[in-house]
Amino acid sequence: MSASANSETTILLVDDDRLVLSTLSMGLVRSGYRVITASSTDDAEALLASGERPDLAILDVKMPGASGLELAERLRSLDHIPFMLLTAYSDQGTVDRAAACGALGYLVKPVDTPQLIPAIKAALARAKDINGLEAIERQLQRALNNEREISIAIGITMVQYRLDRKAAFELLRRTARSQSRKLAELASDIIGASEALNLGP
Repeated sequence: MSASANSETTILLVDDDRLVLSTLSMGLVRSGYRVITASSTDDAEALLASGERPDLAILDVKMPGASGLELAERLRSLDHIPFMLLTAYSDQGTVDRAAACGALGYLVKPVDTPQLIPAIKAALARAKDINGLEAIERQLQRALNNEREISIAIGITMVQYRLDRKAAFELLRRTARSQSRKLAELASDIIGASEALNLGP
């Protein structure tokens, strides 16, 4: 990836050690990344609250106040921002917790830019793969929900017009086509209307 391609990528770097923050930030900027820095979890939260949405966050695990792991859990659950962890410790408990909260990489300090760049590229590639899989999962879920609603609407139409399943489906299909609507949209409206009638006195 060229430096100009990297410039489209924003990295959030969070570390309470200002020397580490400065050194890694300068190295990443020289490599073409856009870098925003925070020296605490609170500073990082303020950046996110202001609307910053980095492509990847690199978080120090041990910081005064809220830890990098606590921020990582917020990034995953609320902001869906991928992250890597930096730590001065390589104990198994920290490694396990990092994996459990969804870290895409885990580096033990001291870390220099040449070590960090391949890890960033690998984490971004993994994040892209995960986003792709999640998008497919959402599409499948929507398709399943649509199928379910169409099936329910067919059942309602069968009862309402005393039709068999095939005839009820054809009626719905013709109605959707005549109204230039998707079948799933018509089915949702039929279910909504039926529920509204059932809520009546």
